[in-house]
Amino acid sequence: MQKDKSKMTVVQITLLTAINMMGSGIMMLPAKLAEVGTISIISWLVTAGGATALAYVFAKCGMFSKKSGGMGGYAEYAFGKTGNFLANYTYGISLLIANVAIAITVVGYSAEFFSVTLSPVMVALLTMAVLWITSLLNAGGARLTGRLSSFAIFGSAAPVIGMCLIGWFWFDPSLYISAWNPYHYPFSDAVSMSISMTLWTFLGLESACANMDSVENPEKNIPIAVLTSTLGTALIYILSTSMIAGIVPNEELAASTAPFGLAFSVMLGGTAGKIVIALMVMACFGSLLGWQFTIARVFCSSAREGYFPRLFKKVTADDVPLAGLLVITGFQTVLAMMTISPTLTAQFNILVDLAVVTNIVPYLLSMASIGAILRSSGVSVRQIRFTSWIAAAAILYNIYALYTTGPEALAWGGVLTLAGWILYGLLRKRLSLASIRD
Repeated sequence: MQKDKSKMTVVQITLLTAINMMGSGIMMLPAKLAEVGTISIISWLVTAGGATALAYVFAKCGMFSKKSGGMGGYAEYAFGKTGNFLANYTYGISLLIANVAIAITVVGYSAEFFSVTLSPVMVALLTMAVLWITSLLNAGGARLTGRLSSFAIFGSAAPVIGMCLIGWFWFDPSLYISAWNPYHYPFSDAVSMSISMTLWTFLGLESACANMDSVENPEKNIPIAVLTSTLGTALIYILSTSMIAGIVPNEELAASTAPFGLAFSVMLGGTAGKIVIALMVMACFGSLLGWQFTIARVFCSSAREGYFPRLFKKVTADDVPLAGLLVITGFQTVLAMMTISPTLTAQFNILVDLAVVTNIVPYLLSMASIGAILRSSGVSVRQIRFTSWIAAAAILYNIYALYTTGPEALAWGGVLTLAGWILYGLLRKRLSLASIRD
């Protein structure tokens, strides 16, 4: 059978999924975890378990679901068209927020590389520029995005894997132990404080599912991509962040804006640190490129179902929903303007927590739908029960993660979700009729 050159291969979708997690999530993680201490290793284990449960169920969803549209299609099995809309709506909102945070990270790391101090207005303008550049690069189609993302993953993989391999020569166990709980948090508080940070780094494990319409043989390749990328990324995260905590003193690590660069500077000198920062910028840019492609696909699939305006389902000759992507980038530009503040780090943290809250909604809907998906495919009762237990564990983890984000993020996430529910009620009939006419 001749391959469709407009579709991603299993290797490309696996790398795209991995870089969507690792390309941006890993960059600031050691510094964020240092604000709690090396006790955060327990949070890592909890989140790695939760992420693996999610990945397993998503793999089953990709294998047995007959509906297109990624998580929206999965949710439809149990919650109907309303669930489809709500999953894609909240996922789209999450990506809108998260992509702005990633773009801000690109700008911040770039400023660190060039040793320049940017005003808040300049940060906002450069953030907008990064968003528009990545959106326009996506006009080349799915395969171009896959190739660029595959190349960009080496920007994060090289220093992170390098840290796992050679960091042992500089690792000081006594330094790691002394940083166990330097701020004397109660055990439960210390674990909870790190959960949202660690979950943020795994957001993206579902991106293979969201892009299933652009993948060769999705029934086979989506499960491979989800499980392989999640397990590999979890191992790399735990090893690399633990290694850095035994190389750089906790106080310095917590204050760093480029923790991997700092660690390599300690190990190999300042030049090596600069090179690592440059590689991380490239990786973060590649991650944003993949996420912009993903969000355009989410809105496109929703528009085809009649949930979003028809503009979002228009595609170019290369099957790129370019018009919708430009509109999405326009909304992101407005959001970037809203980040103009002297405390961009605090603003970044708010964006991350809100992105986590809104992203968990489609996770929960998908996990709750796995039983209906498997029953519709005629699989054995034993397999349904086993997978349902895994899904229940994933649901419990996600509810716990929601709790750890704090009341402000939960409140805003609830408002955004309710707004989507109301929007669906107001526009469903008109949008569905418009979809039929097309």
